[in-house]
Amino acid sequence: MRAIIKRPWQWVSLSLIITVLIMGLQAVKPIQANPPKAIDEIRGVWLTNVSSAVLYSPWGIDRAIAQLSQLNFNTIYPVAWNRGVTFYPSDTAKETIGRQQDVLLNTIRFRQDTLEEIITLGHEQGMRVIPWFEYGFMAPKNSLLAKRHPSWLAQSRDGQALNYHGKYGLDWLNPLHPEVQQLLIDLIVEVVTRYDVDGIQLDDHFSLPVELGYDPFTLWLYQQEHNGEIPPENYQNEAWMRWRANKLTDVVKRIHDRVKEIKPDCIVSLSPNPRAFAYRNYLQDWQTWVEAGLIDELVIQVYRSGMDSFLRDLPDPVIPKLQQKIPVAIGISTGTVRTPIPLNLIEQQVNAVRDRALDGFSFFYWESLWGYIAPESPQVRRRGLQEIIAKTE
Repeated sequence: MRAIIKRPWQWVSLSLIITVLIMGLQAVKPIQANPPKAIDEIRGVWLTNVSSAVLYSPWGIDRAIAQLSQLNFNTIYPVAWNRGVTFYPSDTAKETIGRQQDVLLNTIRFRQDTLEEIITLGHEQGMRVIPWFEYGFMAPKNSLLAKRHPSWLAQSRDGQALNYHGKYGLDWLNPLHPEVQQLLIDLIVEVVTRYDVDGIQLDDHFSLPVELGYDPFTLWLYQQEHNGEIPPENYQNEAWMRWRANKLTDVVKRIHDRVKEIKPDCIVSLSPNPRAFAYRNYLQDWQTWVEAGLIDELVIQVYRSGMDSFLRDLPDPVIPKLQQKIPVAIGISTGTVRTPIPLNLIEQQVNAVRDRALDGFSFFYWESLWGYIAPESPQVRRRGLQEIIAKTE
């Protein structure tokens, strides 16, 4: 997701510890399991580990899923991959990276499979569970993954890794490198094979920043296909952009084909930025992906802290055409630690999505949605959400 939380290398902030304790002390209200429901409107929530205690706190997952079900949410996107580590016990990660899953998760939930728990609890409440490969090709420059495989990092014209988000030290794996592709494919196949998932989700970071593509491997590959010529120095050169974008499309096709080979009804979901921004800045040509039948569900991130900017970025003339093929929903920000979003703005944005006959919405993310880092109290927040969701009944 585009919202990057500050101080990412502090494992557990004071606010996280406090939230864990508060959530742990609150009792879970059991609710009766519901049969699976047909999806008329996507009503989803992303569950992430970044600046959120939900995966780590005692009964946090139980509470989250029970409460979301009570409010008639029908889709959960739990993080499965973030910052170069998995959030489930992964043989692929252990072999390639040297770590089976996130250290903090492994410590707090020792010998537990958090993803399996989320899937089981979600399905008991009739909800779809679609694991989310958050951060895509991004990895911290000091991560085990980056240190073990420095040749996998994409580079800019000056021969440096991008160091995305500057001081936060996030480099970009090169999606054109066959070993990088294989890692992501193996992780996705592992999840689809091992777990009873309803789908998998890629997002805006399953892409390549337009500044990148000047690493030795990509230069070699380009020369192989262009009679020894080197790529243009102008990274916004139209033909150079299109060549890299097409290579990224090839990766998505490989993922789609492998997923469908294993489980034909498994959804391949994508949560990108708006179309023009996604291509111009990240070479992510998701319109082509949808038209080629590679994507089964689209949740476009329109994370805006004001209504004017939200409405400005919401229209896209290709969406009605794409809706004839797949559901198209909108990702709505419910705020971050630094940018809280008031409930009335969330309601306005949901109403705008519904007024335009889009196929639903998903909130980023659980912690701010539910009121732990929101302008309103949790009680006020939840009552308001109940009223917003109830309008679909």
